[in-house]
Amino acid sequence: MSYNKLQTTVEALSRLVERKGLTEAQALEESRKLIADLVKTDDWLPDQMAQPHPDYYRQYLLYGDPQDRFSLVSFVWGPGQKTPVHDHTVWGVIGMLRGAEVDQPFRRTENGLEPTGPQHTLQPGDTACVSPTIGDIHRVSNAYADQVSISIHLYGGNIGRIQRSVYDPVTGQPKQFISGYSNALAPNLWVETPQS
Repeated sequence: MSYNKLQTTVEALSRLVERKGLTEAQALEESRKLIADLVKTDDWLPDQMAQPHPDYYRQYLLYGDPQDRFSLVSFVWGPGQKTPVHDHTVWGVIGMLRGAEVDQPFRRTENGLEPTGPQHTLQPGDTACVSPTIGDIHRVSNAYADQVSISIHLYGGNIGRIQRSVYDPVTGQPKQFISGYSNALAPNLWVETPQS
């Protein structure tokens, strides 16, 4: 296994966010292509960033931009695991690496929450986008009750440090949270062979 693909993606994302006048639409369009390229093969994710937990999903930081302009994360879904309904407050791109995940978008209304369309399933190589502009509230779940699924998420900020909200699925009432990360250390992208 080599970090070359991950390092190349991080370098390209760094160049992208350095561009002056970059709009959210441009960031989503261009970064979606980079994430699609990253997840089209499954030979680069370190084993340490792919470990499930028996009770809840894990969010491993793969790379955090020093200026908090973006973060790259692996989400590891144990069998049947799912998120609460939540938002992000920044743009994001999801790429499916292993298994499959089900995404149900929502919007807030006067009466609480309502789905904004049918749920859709991401298969390996598929991508999806979220943002406050195009739709930012959803619930995500592992499509499988008997296997692990892994998705790669890119966010236009340091998602583990951003204050955001989970929503009561009946009333739509928000509750603020900061997610943090499941790992204490991020991978060293500048070594050819990762250490176990």
